[in-house]
Amino acid sequence: MKEKIAKLIDVKSIMTLSLTGGFIALTCSGEIGGDQFLTIFTIIVGFYFGTQSMKK
Repeated sequence: MKEKIAKLIDVKSIMTLSLTGGFIALTCSGEIGGDQFLTIFTIIVGFYFGTQSMKK
């Protein structure tokens, strides 16, 4: 269990979560549109899961 928590506290994980939170906040405040959010979020999540699968 401790190993899984340690893996979550990774720089890429923190960056992914903070960027996701930031883009959600920008979308809710109306700064960016939903289509822009979807594009950016897809790139971020794709990069994150792509690098995670490369580790295995």
